[in-house]
Amino acid sequence: MKNKFLPTAKIALVLVYFVIVAGALVRMTGSGMGCPDWPKCFGYYIPPTDIKELTWTPGRTFEKGQVIIKEETLLVANADFTTGNTFDESQWRPYTKHDYAIFNPTHTWIEYLNRLCGALAGIAVFVMAVFSFGFWKQNKKITLLSWLVVFLMGFQAWLGATVVYSVLNPIKITLHMVVALLIVAVMLFIIRKASGKTNDFKTDNLFHRLLWISLALTLAQVVLGTQVRQFVDIQVKSVGYDNMQAVLENPMADFYIHRTFSVIVFLVNAFLFWRNRKLNLGFSKMNWVMLLIWIEIISGIMMYYFAFPFGTQATHLVIASILFGLQFYLILEAKNTKKQE
Repeated sequence: MKNKFLPTAKIALVLVYFVIVAGALVRMTGSGMGCPDWPKCFGYYIPPTDIKELTWTPGRTFEKGQVIIKEETLLVANADFTTGNTFDESQWRPYTKHDYAIFNPTHTWIEYLNRLCGALAGIAVFVMAVFSFGFWKQNKKITLLSWLVVFLMGFQAWLGATVVYSVLNPIKITLHMVVALLIVAVMLFIIRKASGKTNDFKTDNLFHRLLWISLALTLAQVVLGTQVRQFVDIQVKSVGYDNMQAVLENPMADFYIHRTFSVIVFLVNAFLFWRNRKLNLGFSKMNWVMLLIWIEIISGIMMYYFAFPFGTQATHLVIASILFGLQFYLILEAKNTKKQE
């Protein structure tokens, strides 16, 4: 068990990031309501590909829980049955979680793949937690935190359901993202502990404190970014995809705060990069941090000045989540290192 734990934990972490990438793709394409129910999709384990599968027709067999769209409403089959020549209302009940009843096969399958990634990550996390019992005698913290991740994954799945039921409530979307980053942080801590790595890095108090500040700034940027993204979604519905240059003509206050914070994030991390080199502290991952920040800045500029080129929104979110993980790992590396004289 013990020997299998670390490889499994790393695979689980990669899969968690795949979920974040898939979630970013869902946001970029506006596919969040591609499946209006949860955990199934229109009542199916494998979602439909054609509107005909969601349309009532005579002589067709339905299973309990399967969904049709009739007169712009969702109806759910009460039991297994075969339809007659005329529509029988008693065989159906209204879907009461929300009143969103639009079928877009592309959106449906993008959202389905997002859920599939989540399921695979959940299985990997559970296997990791089982293998963590190999550390019980040596380090109970690894086992307890591994099962905490299992709980967080379950909580995250429940949050995903509430996001759908709320028809993409922005606060719930933000909480969904924050929990994903919390899962990443806990898994990085577990992996670091289980690996037993030690290092000869040097650090000073200022560098260590600023690492925590830079992490907090990144988290704040992610939260603000989800709010800006929600504003963009609303504007797109108003002006249309063919007029993306008008989306940010009159932005909300959160946009200006988000943009201002990006300057602060850059300056704090640039100082960390400079101090790491000046004092020869040895934190090579600061190079990657600066690269990711530059990508964030460039993708943000492209969205604002070039009307959201394809892929920039997803890139912006995914890079932010990778940046958060990298900064948190730097904090783990800085812990218990030699203090700079």
